Amino acid sequence: MISTLSTPLLGAVDTAVVGRLSDPAYLGGVAVGTLIFNTMYWLLGFLRVSTSGFSAQAHGANDPREMGLALLRPAMIALAMGLVFIVLQKPIKQASFWMIGAEPSVLEHAESYVDIRIWGAPFALLNYTILGWLMGMSRIKASLLLQISMNVLNIVLAIVLVSYFHMNVAGVAVATLIAEVSAAGLGIWLIGLHLPLRHLFVRWKDALSMQPMVKMMRVNRDLFIRTACLLAVFNLFTAYGASFGKVTLAANAVLLQIHFIMAYFLDGFANASSILVGRSIGEKNYSVYKRTVRLTGIWGAVASVILSAVLYFGNESIISLFTTIDDVKEQIMMYASWVLLFPFAAFWGLQLYGVFSGATEAGPVRNSTIYSLLIFLLATWLFTPSYHNHGLWLSFILFSLARSLTLWMYLPRLNRMLFPNEGGSMVE
Repeated sequence: MISTLSTPLLGAVDTAVVGRLSDPAYLGGVAVGTLIFNTMYWLLGFLRVSTSGFSAQAHGANDPREMGLALLRPAMIALAMGLVFIVLQKPIKQASFWMIGAEPSVLEHAESYVDIRIWGAPFALLNYTILGWLMGMSRIKASLLLQISMNVLNIVLAIVLVSYFHMNVAGVAVATLIAEVSAAGLGIWLIGLHLPLRHLFVRWKDALSMQPMVKMMRVNRDLFIRTACLLAVFNLFTAYGASFGKVTLAANAVLLQIHFIMAYFLDGFANASSILVGRSIGEKNYSVYKRTVRLTGIWGAVASVILSAVLYFGNESIISLFTTIDDVKEQIMMYASWVLLFPFAAFWGLQLYGVFSGATEAGPVRNSTIYSLLIFLLATWLFTPSYHNHGLWLSFILFSLARSLTLWMYLPRLNRMLFPNEGGSMVE
């Protein structure tokens, strides 16, 4: 949980640092720039998720050769796609700005952010693979060290470059770039501590072997579609928010950062589910599988109550950490109640996402997100014209709830497929 929670803190600190500058356009620029990179990187988020599932299964089967291959296959994809993003940076930026359609002052700062941070793309994607492998191998302390080191470095550099060197948005981007490159180097060193190098220098034909590669690409395809649906929601959310003006855009940016902290906090249970489910499949251990689903669900519900209570009783103090602009704070308070509902709507879907990912059965994850996207589109069409930003947040909560309910409906089928001799009953 601590390991996953460190990820949204990076975006939260970036938001808090620029939120203390005088013009909301700075905050909007970082929000737009961050959205562009979230779009690119989240589309390849399967690099972490599928790597975690495949490496956990190899770990459960005690197969060192497959452990090495579970790292090499997605690492090749990560480096190749990172280079593609660098080559195509200009059309990516132009298309993104056209779709978001924010005010010129916001786009000016967003362009400065994108032009700097794009050079870290290969390292950022490689970090996804490294992190997924470490987590799948149950090297949680190593993954925690990797993420915390990257984010602490980013936080310190962002504060220094923005507050003391007055680099504004460019300073935030430079800090993130340096942190991503440094994390990749640290991650490679950590892998060397846990996996003998002879298992990494396997023959290329083994790494590109057709049958396991096809299975990996099938899982990755489904997770890619799932992520594309998520990004469609967040892109539409940001575009709608931008149409309501830069103050509402800035307020939504802060609320989304709070939402991300909650989501990644709950994602700790998803990661635990993925690791333990993958290991239970490798070991063919139904008891571990059953306890994993039950306990992560229970603790996910408990965590949801705690998260909402903390935000409810500390909302003014929490919001003040992100911005000192009165107009933005007033807008945030208007819509903060929607974020209180998010953990209850989303926790079960996030936990089950980890279960299905650990089983490397991503088809239900893909389908549930497609259905939920359709619900989001319908809800925005019905509610946004009349209720504006309230309607937008209502649509997002319905989307999160739909993800939980639709994925829950697939659980009995997964039980029957993984452990047919146990009767395939719903895990209690």
